[in-house]
Amino acid sequence: MSQKRQQEDGKAPSETNSPEDKRRRVPALRNVVQEVMKMQSVQHLLEPVLEPLIRRVVKEEIDLALRKHLNNMKRASGKEVNSPESRSLQLQFENNLSLPVFTGARIEGDESSPLKIALFDAHSGQIVNSGRISSAKVEVVVLEGDFETEENDTWALEEFKNNIVKEREGKKSLLMGDAFLTLKEGIGLVGEISFTDNSSWTRSRKFRLGARVVDNFDGIRVREAKTESFIVRDHRGELYKKHHPPDLFDEVWRLEKIGKDGAFHKRLSRENIHTVKDFLTLLSVDPPRLRHILGTGMSPKMWEVTLEHARTCNIDKRMYLYSPSGCQRKSGVVFNVVGQVMGLLSECQYVPIDKLSESEKADSQNLVIYAFEHWEEVVSFDDEASLMGSSSVFTNVLHSSSSPKMENASGSNMNGLDDYALHGIENMALTYDQPGFPAHVTNSLMGDMESMTQAFCDEDHLRFFNSDLHSQNMNLDSPADLQSAVDDFLLARSTEKAQRRWT
Repeated sequence: MSQKRQQEDGKAPSETNSPEDKRRRVPALRNVVQEVMKMQSVQHLLEPVLEPLIRRVVKEEIDLALRKHLNNMKRASGKEVNSPESRSLQLQFENNLSLPVFTGARIEGDESSPLKIALFDAHSGQIVNSGRISSAKVEVVVLEGDFETEENDTWALEEFKNNIVKEREGKKSLLMGDAFLTLKEGIGLVGEISFTDNSSWTRSRKFRLGARVVDNFDGIRVREAKTESFIVRDHRGELYKKHHPPDLFDEVWRLEKIGKDGAFHKRLSRENIHTVKDFLTLLSVDPPRLRHILGTGMSPKMWEVTLEHARTCNIDKRMYLYSPSGCQRKSGVVFNVVGQVMGLLSECQYVPIDKLSESEKADSQNLVIYAFEHWEEVVSFDDEASLMGSSSVFTNVLHSSSSPKMENASGSNMNGLDDYALHGIENMALTYDQPGFPAHVTNSLMGDMESMTQAFCDEDHLRFFNSDLHSQNMNLDSPADLQSAVDDFLLARSTEKAQRRWT
């Protein structure tokens, strides 16, 4: 066994030290020289570029780590932060910033309101509205976007100061305007301030706003306030910013994922989709067509983002009723200004959309499409309350829709579904805003002169006519007076008949 093992051991050196293995292991001198030259040339090219960048990044990270370490040591030793005075009072921003923020534009809160700063008692959670400190002077400053704390959102005074951002060399002060305010009963409003520079040059590419008390109150520490981080863009981008929420008459490129003069904007413009209202109308009456117009360049995710943004639009409360002539004056569809079905009129009863079956919803949508093609037969209401306010309105609306067609106040007609903009829809003459009956109803009752003559000859009818004349002391000598009396008679008579039909 030992001889065999010796033989195997004896073979190993000869096998491992074969000439082929040596040639395989040792690279050629030429290759070695080439590799060395390549490495030297790459190092020579990259060193001037990478070295300053690496030095700056390392310096920033080391400074940040050192500051955090020192602040943690201060917290552990109980200095400043853990004292009762430092934890008792704190400033807070009461509302969020209105985003996006642009250079040169006023910094505002939600819904274009001024930013509000309040002084709170940290223990009670109440605003400090009395005492000398409730009238403290406060300064608004700019902070680094990555100024964050890990422990109960507290920080040392020195840490806050180290995160204040100063303007770039050769630039104006970073905040323009009145950065100081005085609290009144613990509350103050930030005046007109704006940024003079964007935030792209900072290490986090973002800013925060901070607020600190300037006055000294016997060494009492008032903890500073800070907002969430945000990006500040150059004012040039404000011309192209999106609106949140969008308005019905905003241009369609104000919607997310549709850039001004971009491919999607041009495709929509070619199909007469110019406003958010046009976009929503086509989305209501023919979603596949709208998707086809935007094409495959708009991914499903982009499509959902655009729809979600468009649906946040504030829709006009005005409602529209359409009843086709073949529905025996008892049925119709109710929809809003962008063609969304709101409900059905069934047997003179209004049924909201949430009470409709799927088949009824589909039929209602088809009626809306037909309504756009026959817009002269559509009647408008101020809102749902006016639509449901008087049951007699339904009878007369349906009656007028089955009589000879009426034109818009502007004299324009809808040309089918090719015009999704619905220009002039608010100028419709057929508005039934009051519980009573408008003068338009009388037009449909004057078509049959023979029946009107018989109505005058009927004693039962003449009592309305005579009583109305006596009440107004009218003189029927002129044709105009006679026409006015006829109009009043027809209106009173049609009202009585409509009420009888309903009851």
